[in-house]
This record gives sequence, C-alpha cells and structure tokens, in this order.
Amino acid sequence: MTEFASVEQSYATELIRKSIHLTSLSIPVVYYFISRNTALAILIPLALAFSLSDLARLAFPRAGALYTRFFGFLLRSHEVRASKPRLNGATFVLLSAVICVWFFPKVIVITAFSILIISDTAAALIGRRYGRHPFREKSVEGTTAFFVTAMLVVALAPKIEYLAAEYLIGTVAAIVGTFVEALSGDLIDDNLSIPVSIGVVMWGLYTLLLPSLNVWGLDRIPT
Repeated sequence: MTEFASVEQSYATELIRKSIHLTSLSIPVVYYFISRNTALAILIPLALAFSLSDLARLAFPRAGALYTRFFGFLLRSHEVRASKPRLNGATFVLLSAVICVWFFPKVIVITAFSILIISDTAAALIGRRYGRHPFREKSVEGTTAFFVTAMLVVALAPKIEYLAAEYLIGTVAAIVGTFVEALSGDLIDDNLSIPVSIGVVMWGLYTLLLPSLNVWGLDRIPT
C-alpha cells in the first residue's frame, strides 16, 4: 500500500469515526426537551453498559479479540496499546454526559456538549486534511476550526435570557475549550476534559457576572 493510499484510508476511517461521534449530538438536542431525571435514567444505563463492555475488552483476551474483530478499525492506538490501554472515546462521551447532566445546569450542558461534538469533529477532520502548521500535537488549522465552530455553537445555543453577558460567558468558555482540546494528550480523554472544563468555566462566570440570574431556569422547560 502506498503512503498516499494509507493516508486516504486513515482519513476515511476518521470520517467514519467522526460520523458516529456526530450522532452524540442527539444528547444535548434531546436533553433540551426532557427533564434532568429522565436524561439520567437514559444515560446512566447506557454509560454503564458501554463501560462494562469496554472493561471486558481490556480485561479478558477473548472479549477483547471479539471486540477488536468488529470495532477494532475505529479504535485509536492508545485504546488498544499493550501498555496502559484506555477506555474508548464512546465510553468517555457517555461518562462525561452523565457527569455534566448530574452536576451542571441544562443551559451549560447543552452548550458544553454541543461544542464537544461539533467542534471536536471539525478540528479532527480539518486538522487531518488541511493541517500544515503544528500546534502541540495538533495543528493550527484544526484548532482554528474548533474555535470557529465553538463560536457558532455559542451563537445558536439556548440562553436563559439572551443577555450580552451570556454570549460573553460562552465566548470565554469556547476559548477555554479550544485550548483544552489542543493541549489534550494521553493523560485524560478530551471527550471528558472538554465539556467538563467548559461547564466549570461557564458556571463560574454565570455566578460572577450574573449572580441574580437563575442559571437553572432552562431546566424548568419540561413539565
């Protein structure tokens, strides 16, 4: 196989991986219309099932061989390496969804998780195809794609009262998320670090800049 063909195959695999990743956008979209308790009742069993299957893959060779046979082409190198393998990205997506829904107000979860899914996908696809200027282990092009799409999410995501300060909060969170994605490595999966860091920053800024605003207001939408 030529180097060009290998690169094209790698990018095709990334397209498949990110297409699956985009289906996780259903999490913030559906969560807008349902209650926190209902969301957790759906997410916790899913996260548990994915975690157990992933742990079985790592703990039992036969289970790992079966898992790799069907899904191995979607796994990254750090998810299958012999030394210190890690849970796969889909498991981390569900675990981070549970953590975010459990701890953060809905307005924050929707923004943070939408940035994770949309911007992380854009960064990976643009960075792999057009990345020419290295930035840490990523590229300037991919990081720029992350930030631009994160700002689009901030512009379109629901707000409590659509105040200018809410857009400022989202902008700062988008900047933080961009740097967290760019600086992420093997220590912690960015499917967890991105939404949690954005959530912490947004909640802190809501408390600081809009202390009288009920940040849980969007949680009252479902009846």
